[in-house]
Amino acid sequence: MGEVRTAIGLMSGTSMDGIDIALLRTDGESIVRHGPSGYFPYDPQLRATWQKALVTAKAIRQRNERPDDLGDAERKLTVAHAAAVKSFLHRHGLSAHEVDVIGFHGQTVLHRPDDALTVQIGDGPLLAAETGINVVYDMRANDMVHGGQGAPLIPIYHAALAANLPKQFETPAVFVNIGGISNLTYIGESGALAAFDSGPGNMLIDQWIEAHTGKAYDKGGVTAARGIVVPSLVSRYMESPFFSANIRRSLDRSDFLPPAKGEVSLEDGARTLAHLTGAAILKSASYLPEVAKTYVVCGGGRLNPVIMAEFSEQAAKLGAKVIAAEAAGFDGGAMEAEAWAYLAVRSLRGLPLTYPGTTGVNEPVTGGVLARA
Repeated sequence: MGEVRTAIGLMSGTSMDGIDIALLRTDGESIVRHGPSGYFPYDPQLRATWQKALVTAKAIRQRNERPDDLGDAERKLTVAHAAAVKSFLHRHGLSAHEVDVIGFHGQTVLHRPDDALTVQIGDGPLLAAETGINVVYDMRANDMVHGGQGAPLIPIYHAALAANLPKQFETPAVFVNIGGISNLTYIGESGALAAFDSGPGNMLIDQWIEAHTGKAYDKGGVTAARGIVVPSLVSRYMESPFFSANIRRSLDRSDFLPPAKGEVSLEDGARTLAHLTGAAILKSASYLPEVAKTYVVCGGGRLNPVIMAEFSEQAAKLGAKVIAAEAAGFDGGAMEAEAWAYLAVRSLRGLPLTYPGTTGVNEPVTGGVLARA
């Protein structure tokens, strides 16, 4: 057992809507004490900057390249994260000296696991200088150096939480994070881990809604609730080689694209993509060592009642129950940010972040780069 440290985790996910932040006291192993959490939305101008960065990043061939205005986007992203940390500390009456480390995910702008290339923009040294707190960043790259997919990284934190799963929920249990891309984590009775990206989560729905309405997402699932599922469209997505390949692989946001405009109505498209989210998770879960009895859902997707209803209905046919993380006593909105705090402490201790059963890495490896304040 190592020293318990105070860590802040920062996550800006595939949806690019804002920064999730959470404080954790942990030894990076079995001790997990939850602190406050928060969310800092990006203004429309910043969201437009990240969307432009996705286009610019397509030209990257080496991880450290920052073509055109990507370097400026990285600086703006880092400054926005620094402002979020300062605001969070002030809000909760904390000082920088009370925090040992920040786990900084940054913003993924390119992820090509087949080419061993992943790029998260975010300047760790600048964040450390701006906040006065040591920063661990760039946590995916070392996994790829050792033959891994670079994702998902959260499973080791899911394993720590699973030890405290209330006994009324049947096992095997699977943690599902429905962010822009969904991923799942299976924790066996012996502690064995199996995890992988399971398919599109909120990403396609968000893109569909934004293209038609200008809004960032389908708040409360109100648009999807007015539509019907189009089976032919679901089938088309489910025929992707991603779901039938012998090897589970991590996804880039460009691997699945929303339907073409005019192909289906706004409402039917949203409902179909909500159904697809659940179908993709369950199809991918069929590759797990055992059939799950309980799915614990975290991430933004758990707040969309249509996604949860579609997922629950499909899972029930397989004898499984779907619950939001809060029903198990966890914070489903803060879980990814908490994970980055947890991973930062593990990185400081030189403990593994990824395993053969989670990313396909050759052997358990640590990761991350430390920037001192």
